[in-house]
Amino acid sequence: MSLTKEDDIQKMLVCKTHLGTRNCNHQIKRYVFRRTGDGIHIIHLGKTWEKVMVAARAIVAIENPADIIVASQRPYGSRAVLKFSQYTGTQPMAGRWMPGTLTNQITTKFMEPRLLIVTDPRTDSQAIREASYASIPVIALVDTDSPLQNVDVAIPSNNKGKE
Repeated sequence: MSLTKEDDIQKMLVCKTHLGTRNCNHQIKRYVFRRTGDGIHIIHLGKTWEKVMVAARAIVAIENPADIIVASQRPYGSRAVLKFSQYTGTQPMAGRWMPGTLTNQITTKFMEPRLLIVTDPRTDSQAIREASYASIPVIALVDTDSPLQNVDVAIPSNNKGKE
């Protein structure tokens, strides 16, 4: 476990968390450090670390970890969701999001979480939309081209990589 901000940022650099995409959403511009010569946006890792700390405070504020849903429809995000849920005791939703999970009380898969964590706002848009209808806060890992509608805590990072 790293003790300092510099150690955490060093680990994020090794994992290539700072690499964004060629496109940049206007709401994400405040998290972009600069743009490389070939047009790729570089994410400011100091601001990423601050957002991770905000998200950690929000997660810790919920007493029962089973009241947190971690969702991902991306193939590479599914493994991360399952590992995170295994170590923290949260509910994983890897793979396809069943519409009505948060809004349709008749279905057998109906859940009432206190927090939703998603790996990509673009692919997990159905989950984010349902969370907004049910007034559930959302934490999302966002890339430079991700939409931020209905996302409460956006953690700027490279969510397109395999690592």
